[in-house]
Amino acid sequence: MSSLPLSIGILPDDAEVLSLDEAADRLGLSPNRVRTLIRDHNLLAASRDGVPVIPALFFGDDGGLAKHYEGLVTMLLDSGFNRDEALNWLFTVQEDLGMHPAQALHTHSAREVIRRGQALAL
Repeated sequence: MSSLPLSIGILPDDAEVLSLDEAADRLGLSPNRVRTLIRDHNLLAASRDGVPVIPALFFGDDGGLAKHYEGLVTMLLDSGFNRDEALNWLFTVQEDLGMHPAQALHTHSAREVIRRGQALAL
C-alpha cells in the first residue's frame, strides 16, 4: 500500500472518511480497482495514522462518486495542481460560501465551485 499516492496531514480531523474496502463497496468495485483509481489520480486519497482513506464527501447519495467530483478533480490536476494541492483546495473553507468545495459539491453551490476551479486553472 505504500505505493499509493496518499496526501498526509491535509484532511481536517473531523472529515468523515472511508477505508479502501468501504469505498470499494460503495462503488461496487474491487479494492484493487480502487487502488488503481488512486494511483491514476482519478480518486484522491489521504493517510490517517498510516491507513489509506478516502473522504466520504467524494461520494454521492447513490453510492457512486459525487456528481461533479471527477470533472473538478481532473480540471484541477490538468491545470497544474498536484494531488496534495487539489485535496487541500477541496477542503479549504470558502468564506463567502460558508463551506469548503468538497461540501459544496453536494449543494446548489456545486456549479459555483466548478467556476472557481476553472478560474484557478487559468
